[in-house]
Amino acid sequence: MRTLRVKINIRPVLPQVFAKCYLFNFQTFNMVILHIPHSSIHIPFYDGYVVNKDEIRAEQLIHTDWYTDDLFQADNTIPVIANFSRLFCDVERVEDDAQEIMSVGGMGVLYEKKDNRERLRVVDAPLRKRIIDGYYKTHHANLSHAVTAQLEQYDKAVIIDCHSFPSKHLVRDLNKDAVRPDYNIGTDPFHTPTYLVNLAKKFFEKRNLSLGIDWPYSGSIVPAGHYGKDKKVQTIMLEINRSMYLEEGTCVKSANYYNVKKIVTEFIQTISSHLNMQQHQLMLSALVTKGYNNLSDGEQRYWNSVY
Repeated sequence: MRTLRVKINIRPVLPQVFAKCYLFNFQTFNMVILHIPHSSIHIPFYDGYVVNKDEIRAEQLIHTDWYTDDLFQADNTIPVIANFSRLFCDVERVEDDAQEIMSVGGMGVLYEKKDNRERLRVVDAPLRKRIIDGYYKTHHANLSHAVTAQLEQYDKAVIIDCHSFPSKHLVRDLNKDAVRPDYNIGTDPFHTPTYLVNLAKKFFEKRNLSLGIDWPYSGSIVPAGHYGKDKKVQTIMLEINRSMYLEEGTCVKSANYYNVKKIVTEFIQTISSHLNMQQHQLMLSALVTKGYNNLSDGEQRYWNSVY
């Protein structure tokens, strides 16, 4: 069962001559992984729901990260997109409800209550297993595969966790501040290096946009197999205030939609450019260590183009 759309957009970022280098793959560099978990409104099946479809759609209106699969786009990225609604299965929740703070209000990995705490769905053990095995685990396997592939090829993987948020807090929200920023980045103490936070702060300050750091939402996704173990897996969450791009209270795009899309694309490109500059510097250092006379023809051409 295929429950996830993963696509890879590749555009060469260095001249074709680099493809002939034997020490490195110069044709493509690290690609940022765009994790987009909450853009879909698709409900694969309605088993367990105790409300009608109109009530489900009303709940989706406030919970869906509308159009984030379109807003978060850039060349040389790997989008990992859940093609089912978070009201069906929230892949950003911890699988074990005992470890998920939002499960206390009936909004763990499988939502059983609406934002107003009224009953949404009844989930028994067979239904839980069917959804976790067929959707949640499949999604995380695909995210893990994308991360592992980047680690194996480039020794680093960078994830941008892509979200949006309402301008006014929901009942379920842990943070209930009345005033909310234009954008919000979330971090992880182990997997978010300082350079990612500094890039984000500088990026939004330059554009006179307010930025919350782990406010009103915090954290950023990392595959469980790498969590707390490998600092080469790096992550940062970017959340967009929906009032920036929607006629809020609806899912209608506002006049500012394409300006927001341009800003988000530029943010992704900023992260990607910095990441690849780091890799570029590492490659040059390795060539210097190897010594010019020991380089292959392709490596020497690369050296000559730089020096």
